[in-house]
Amino acid sequence: VLQDLYGFQHLLRDGWLPAPVLYGNPQFLRGCQGVRVPGGNYIPFYAVDLARSPDGKWWVLADRTQAPSGIGFALENRALVSRVLPEALEAVQPKFVGAMLPHIRKTLMGLAQGSDHPNVVVMTPGQRNEAYFEHAYIARLLGFALVEGGDLTVRDRRVFMKTLEGLRPVDVILRRVNDALCDPLELRGDSLLGVPGLLEAVRAGKVTLANALGCGVMESPAMMAFLPNLCRFLLQEELLLPSVATWWCGEPYEEHFVSSNLDRYAVRSAYTLARKPEETRGYSAARRMALREAIHDRPHEYIGQEEVLLSHLPTLSGGGIGASPFVLRVFAVCSGDDVHVMPGGIVRLSDQAAQGSLAVSLTGRNKDVWVLPREDGPDAGAMPLVVMPAPFVSRDALDIPSRTADNLFWLGRYTERLEYLLRTIRCTVRSVTGDFGAIGLRRLGALAELLRRLGLLGEGGEGDTGAHLRDRVASELMSLIHDRNRAGNVVDLIGRIHQAGFAARDRLSMDMWRLLTRMEHKLEGEVGGESGEGSLLEASSTLDSLVLDLAAFSGMEMENMTRGHGWVFLDFGRRLERSLNGLDLLEAAFGPLDAASEEQAAQLMEPVLEICDSVITYRQRHFAEMRLHAVLALLLQERENPRSLAFQLAAMQHHATELPTQPNPEAVAQVRERIASLSSRIDTLDLKSSGHGAPLSLEPLSTCGDQLIEVSELLTQVYFSHVLPMVN
Repeated sequence: VLQDLYGFQHLLRDGWLPAPVLYGNPQFLRGCQGVRVPGGNYIPFYAVDLARSPDGKWWVLADRTQAPSGIGFALENRALVSRVLPEALEAVQPKFVGAMLPHIRKTLMGLAQGSDHPNVVVMTPGQRNEAYFEHAYIARLLGFALVEGGDLTVRDRRVFMKTLEGLRPVDVILRRVNDALCDPLELRGDSLLGVPGLLEAVRAGKVTLANALGCGVMESPAMMAFLPNLCRFLLQEELLLPSVATWWCGEPYEEHFVSSNLDRYAVRSAYTLARKPEETRGYSAARRMALREAIHDRPHEYIGQEEVLLSHLPTLSGGGIGASPFVLRVFAVCSGDDVHVMPGGIVRLSDQAAQGSLAVSLTGRNKDVWVLPREDGPDAGAMPLVVMPAPFVSRDALDIPSRTADNLFWLGRYTERLEYLLRTIRCTVRSVTGDFGAIGLRRLGALAELLRRLGLLGEGGEGDTGAHLRDRVASELMSLIHDRNRAGNVVDLIGRIHQAGFAARDRLSMDMWRLLTRMEHKLEGEVGGESGEGSLLEASSTLDSLVLDLAAFSGMEMENMTRGHGWVFLDFGRRLERSLNGLDLLEAAFGPLDAASEEQAAQLMEPVLEICDSVITYRQRHFAEMRLHAVLALLLQERENPRSLAFQLAAMQHHATELPTQPNPEAVAQVRERIASLSSRIDTLDLKSSGHGAPLSLEPLSTCGDQLIEVSELLTQVYFSHVLPMVN
């Protein structure tokens, strides 16, 4: 049908399909008329929503032809069930739903035109989409890059992916973006999800989309009224599964029939799959009158549809066994005449017993679907062998989209920034809840001044000592932990970490993602949630737990991530942020010293070492009491100390040698030169005391932070915002 509608349109000329059903449908893309689809395979991926009536008959509720979702959720459902009910799964041995993946991969690779080693990407609308989890999950399982519209660009009628090494050609796009949103240049101009010029690249045969643009026209409810006759005409057979009885009001008889039976049938839009709350049978008299007038004025925009009474499945509800109506979505992948149906699917549970076309939501209650093996059939649990061409492995396979590298870079920065803030708060909490003597008050006063210089504590008033100071600091600390209206605090940083990690989810292992998710929910569970209630002692326990989670995340990053470009930028961001935080801390604690502030500096040496996790290292190196020049040497120049500035600069120097140079060699050379210059300056910094334990000067540190920020901006310009094409 799609071949004809976007081709010679014999179905329209011969009267098998009324013209308004096509031309009145906003899903029909006129710009795709005459566009050649490789092999004529418009719908390599297909899903259908099915309903079972109480007497056991099955009905088709809706076709999903644009970008059918749900395969990833079906796979994840089976993975969860296998962990929760392993004995039941072993006893029944349902067919393996993962058998679909090799066929998906083979189909996508086969869609490439003129490329022996095609570059396939999965195009997602972004992390705000309800099915983003599935997009990342499928991309990770298939081994393809997950991209958004902004990650792609069209040059000379060819689609390219923006990678760290420049623009890489794209051969096949598994799209999860609706038809009209794919190209703001020729389709919907207000779309921010598509790629300008994508349709022209398709028209030129330089890229293949799965599914093809324009397939959404088949999702129109009005089409269901004509499918039986179209099947008889095109295939000389009846539909194997009947659709829900549907009448298109664009014909006089059907218009009269629907208008006369509003108490029996639901009236719906002819072109929109989503239902409105009022689209159900049993209208009031006023509503029936308004519907009759609307149908009479614009008959081609309406259909009448029979309500299907859905059968029920057992469910757990309210602590007991209940029953809920359901809709089943199943999936098929087609490569030429080779069609494979997933031996399973996803069931969506509904709260309404009767629906004309229930949209299967992927975020509500759903069930795994087991297809049982035949008793005389082959072993259903075995993975079927799918013949695939030998994989082509190259360095390019490690390339990642620039947006993903950007998110990993900031994931490293945010995790390090959070750890620094947690350690600072935790150190101050111990002082607030610890020694109440004169020494403890002096230490607390010094810490309060340090927090003020760091911008974490407001100015105090007169008499801000003793109990008043403790109360003020305690209140600020609780705000720093979980005040949702305060930027840059613990809750805010955890949210940023989760957002950056979610945007790069296909690059993180499941264990790393579990840690990020656990951190996101930890504050609500342990410190009183949004109300902010809870004592500092409870907060201290949570801070300890969060620090451990961050350490676990860092350990997985170091031990489990492939040393590709993604890891380089993740660790680069961590080292850059640790350097900036360390410089800020040292300047705030030991900046320009006079006689009055030397005592305060003496009070801060051990807390600064504690925040930098270097107390044990200092005590092992220096058995005597604290000396400021020794503290500074340990935190600035000691290359063996993983918390020192010299250690971070050495790591960044190494990472700088791993950075791709192709987009802008001059700018990359500047990054390397600035890091080397900073490292040399720190190594030659004179930290000898002037007789009272104070350094001669910390002024050379004042410009180091500015230079590190310039390095960050250079990385952004070269790798995350680049527009230069790659020279082959």
